[in-house]
Amino acid sequence: MTRTLFVTGAAGFIGAALSKRLLQRADRVVGLDNLNSYYDPTLKQARLRQVEAMASAGAWRFEPISLEDGDALTALFAEERPDVVVNLAAQAGVRYSL
Repeated sequence: MTRTLFVTGAAGFIGAALSKRLLQRADRVVGLDNLNSYYDPTLKQARLRQVEAMASAGAWRFEPISLEDGDALTALFAEERPDVVVNLAAQAGVRYSL
């Protein structure tokens, strides 16, 4: 049975690696990341391209939303109805997180 998983922080190092692993085992992955500029956005976009390149048709979806956007999250949850959520999203740097 294919499960749908949300992976927050999907453009990060760990999030992208996890997304690839989940796709390899035939799960469906919905990646979320706000793609902020604390780390180089081109690096994040390159990771997302790598994930997309190895995903089979319909197995990968990326949404560039922030977890603070409650309306967008609620709509996405209603549409996708994930079986599992893996929350890897974080704001790097203590001062920025405040």
